[in-house]
Amino acid sequence: MSAAAGVSTVVTVLTAVLLVAGAAITLIGAIGLLRLRTFYERAHAPTLGTTLGTACIALASMVYFSALGTRPVVHELLIVVLVLVTTPVTLLILVRAAQLRDQLEGGEAARKPPGTGGTR
Repeated sequence: MSAAAGVSTVVTVLTAVLLVAGAAITLIGAIGLLRLRTFYERAHAPTLGTTLGTACIALASMVYFSALGTRPVVHELLIVVLVLVTTPVTLLILVRAAQLRDQLEGGEAARKPPGTGGTR
């Protein structure tokens, strides 16, 4: 008999909901990466999907393995903190590098006034 048989139904359902939600949010971010046209639009969707999706999946892992063991499992908090800190910082660095490149090359995005966005 496996150890998972001793986990309550509430914990199992909560874990399943969190896993499906995390996977769906990550999938939506990936679809946004494919559908959006400009680099600046593409950079935003996966960042949100990665951050929130990872948090949901890690929370599901924490709930399940805490219920399986006798003590709370908090190792996943380190993963979530690292993702929450590094993903937005990476986005900021990539967008600033793209802005600098556009300014140096005189790209289309550099000539447009702020707030006008791209053409669809």
